[in-house]
Amino acid sequence: MKDILTAPFMVEMIRTTTEMYRHGWDERNGGNVSLLLEEKDVAEYLDLNKVLRTEPVGFKAPELAGKYFLVTGTGKYFKNIQYAPDVNLGLLRITSDGDKAEILWGYSDGGRFTSEFPAHMMSHIARLSADSENHVVMHCHPANLLAMTYVHSLDEKAFTRTLWQMCTECIVVFPDGVNVLPWMLCGTNEIGEATAEKMNTARLVVWSQHGIYGAGKDLDETFGLIETAEKAAEIYMKIAHLPLVNTITDEQLHLLEGRFGVKARDGYLN
Repeated sequence: MKDILTAPFMVEMIRTTTEMYRHGWDERNGGNVSLLLEEKDVAEYLDLNKVLRTEPVGFKAPELAGKYFLVTGTGKYFKNIQYAPDVNLGLLRITSDGDKAEILWGYSDGGRFTSEFPAHMMSHIARLSADSENHVVMHCHPANLLAMTYVHSLDEKAFTRTLWQMCTECIVVFPDGVNVLPWMLCGTNEIGEATAEKMNTARLVVWSQHGIYGAGKDLDETFGLIETAEKAAEIYMKIAHLPLVNTITDEQLHLLEGRFGVKARDGYLN
């Protein structure tokens, strides 16, 4: 068997979570990431018949039966992942009945996957249904997007349009827009279900007064998706109290659609 710490998916998970912490998105033990893996890739590094222990998922997910995930641990600090990945990360497989997870590697201190695991799994189901290539779900607490939920309308169309108008690249990076949830109790199946419902129509879901969920094909794409939305929110928070002299017009946003071959969410542009 190859050393799992050299696996490309492990190297990229460590690199990405470290960068998320450096950006200030994942203070203390805030935030969580799950990465869907192919069995053939996992088999190069682990004996798939060696199950360390089994943990309940928290809901039934038969759609994910037999699938493998690399997941950040509950109560773990992202700043420590690069130094002790085997403690702060775990690799698991969803059982055939869909309601348990077999730990194959990691959580070596006896820990378990993130408390937001049900929300992650529900979002994976939704995104795989929308785009079979979406393999990442990422949750974090970017300060400006969080701040924006205190001072901006939570109407999804209005929220999306504001972000699109802050940076030329925004409509190119997330033409599907941003969905928004009102404040809900975290760590529950209810917020997981609500997030998954929103994931059916957009890869970004803002949790008001809390943070954001993002989904994408790989860790780089998902990180960049959140990074772009957060940059737009930062610009908004810097100018929201000032008179708006210029903006990116709908006509200009349509020009960007044509130039970059994207289609803005239906009904969001005039």
